[in-house]
Amino acid sequence: MPRTLRIATVNVNGIRAAVRNGMAGWLDAADVDILALQEVRAERVHLEAALPGWELVHDESHTKGRSGVAVASRLPIAAWRTELGDDTVDSQGRWLEADVEVGGERLTVVSAYVHSGEDGTPKQIAKYGFLDAMSERLPQLAAGDALALVMGDLNVGHRELDIKNWRGNVKKAGFLPRERAYFDRFFADAGAEVTGVDGSVGTGLGWVDVGRRFAGEVDGPYTWWSNRGQAFDNDTGWRIDYHVATPALAARVQGYRVARAAAYAQRWSDHAPVVADYAIGR
Repeated sequence: MPRTLRIATVNVNGIRAAVRNGMAGWLDAADVDILALQEVRAERVHLEAALPGWELVHDESHTKGRSGVAVASRLPIAAWRTELGDDTVDSQGRWLEADVEVGGERLTVVSAYVHSGEDGTPKQIAKYGFLDAMSERLPQLAAGDALALVMGDLNVGHRELDIKNWRGNVKKAGFLPRERAYFDRFFADAGAEVTGVDGSVGTGLGWVDVGRRFAGEVDGPYTWWSNRGQAFDNDTGWRIDYHVATPALAARVQGYRVARAAAYAQRWSDHAPVVADYAIGR
């Protein structure tokens, strides 16, 4: 019989700070089975202290105190990988795949932290290189009727619905037409010819934006808010944290929500957790 797995992703903006500010209390109440983390910004020992009793896999950044991704699971992790692309791709601390066996089925979950980028700089070149490598890896993960889920802070608002102030950001990293065109291809039907928002022509990969499918054609729901001004209080946010599922897994979604804090003072990260329930197992 299938069981319901609750799977969440969140950019913690530093795991130690998140725990100090209330992450553990939220996690206890949320009843999460698998958790993808980005911007861990810590060593293994700190992650173990923050998440006692969880099975953990972790990929640290080359630079101490920067990036870092992890997957925490209440279920045994059968295998894990960190490779993405060739040696030219800056993916250290940014891509982590973990395989979990559930009721006779294998589920692959990925914690991904795409570069924030900065238009016209090497940071943006690194971001495009990472997105190119993702474009090559996604079809491999989706081969057959695989159950695979890429989660994390992907640092791109795909559509105008995904950014409150999209008009003010059309020339900024995170909403550049070339960045958004990658997502046009990610979410187009597999094998279909797709013209991206930047005019490029490519091939659809067939993955599903679970958040958009579940929420429908509405603004947001946003997952990140700047700490400047009253962005959180006014809900002037960006939807840049995703559950991206293979079609076989997307058909198993039983619920989806953005766990936005009730008030600014109750936040433990500048990102909100994104939580979905999936029916897994034969």
